[in-house]
Amino acid sequence: MRPRIAIPADTLTEATNIINERNAAYAPRPLIEAIVKSGGLPVIFPSVDPELIPNYLDLFDGIIFAGGSDVDPTFYGEEPHQELGSTYFKRDLFEVALVKAALEANKALMGICRGMQVINVALGGTVFQDLSEDPRQTLKHSQNAPGNFPSHHVNVKQDSRIFNLVGSRPYVNSRHHQALNQIGNDLRVTARADDQIPEAIESIDNDRVLAVQWHPENMFKHYDYSQALFADLIQRAQE
Repeated sequence: MRPRIAIPADTLTEATNIINERNAAYAPRPLIEAIVKSGGLPVIFPSVDPELIPNYLDLFDGIIFAGGSDVDPTFYGEEPHQELGSTYFKRDLFEVALVKAALEANKALMGICRGMQVINVALGGTVFQDLSEDPRQTLKHSQNAPGNFPSHHVNVKQDSRIFNLVGSRPYVNSRHHQALNQIGNDLRVTARADDQIPEAIESIDNDRVLAVQWHPENMFKHYDYSQALFADLIQRAQE
């Protein structure tokens, strides 16, 4: 039996004349393919009232919080700054609660880009609403190159789980304008870009959480170290 990997869905918020596509729930196709290739079974969850989350917990073994819009700053006690991008409160409300419930249920979590930020916020951390607010930022973190190509390197701590998956200095893609600021409870930063922007976080006391700021789902077909992140989630979900 393949382990079931949940993907909390994004929502199509663009205007459309097709009534059945209005606010449609969806998941990125490359993410689905990466899970299947790694031996998992993807299960997509639409954003619903957080009170319904307990009904989801028996339906999955591991979960990936994927990319998307900015996290509403209300969830980390801030008002919106000038450079904040688009947000979708309903998704944030669902995913923040789902992070907490999944951890309480001892599920394996993976975060990708926004997903890393959601996990951090759910555990009491904060983000810079725009990289211009982080005085360390010097690199281009929102690449103009095609999204399936790498654009900058990442420095990985040797005493981390991710070091065994991607090595000491992987070459990764980058499509984000926010970054972690205060790190959430029970998390540690295990990889940084050359300008010290956090690029990966993990659980401190267990192996339940591993999240990255880049997009391995766009690189897994051609870069083994991207595929390794999904294989690792499958392994953790089976344990």
